[in-house]
Amino acid sequence: MSEDRSWEGNWKVRLYERVRERGYDSLTAFAEARPTSSLVALAEELGPDDVAGVQVFSRLVAEAERNHQVTRLVRGQLVRELCACLPNGWPAVLDDTNRFKVAKALGLWSSFTPTTHEERVRRAGDALLASPPPPGWRPLGPDDELLRTLLPDEEV
Repeated sequence: MSEDRSWEGNWKVRLYERVRERGYDSLTAFAEARPTSSLVALAEELGPDDVAGVQVFSRLVAEAERNHQVTRLVRGQLVRELCACLPNGWPAVLDDTNRFKVAKALGLWSSFTPTTHEERVRRAGDALLASPPPPGWRPLGPDDELLRTLLPDEEV
């Protein structure tokens, strides 16, 4: 097992060098090309021993704030969490096992939500639980119609 070096040196420069080496001009473009990959998977692709998922997310937030795309980023993060926790899509029945999986996805999503969007995310999560999507629903990107209904883009 190798040692984690993700916080050594100028990690932001290293992160963006890796993004450019892969042909992308922004971390957002790199991540959006992999809309169902977890933050950990994105980090591992950029540098298995020297990039961490939390670093990827912090830079995605910075880019989203600069480009007035935070709501889109938040929707995209829900896609990532749902794909990880519910790989077969939204369950047909919310038994104890599935309720835990849904709660895990929504909890992780909430934990990766910028403070500016916490209340909107709480309301969106409540709406998903109150009126569950069709069984098997599995959004594949931030522009999913149901996600855009739950979290419409903010006006700039």
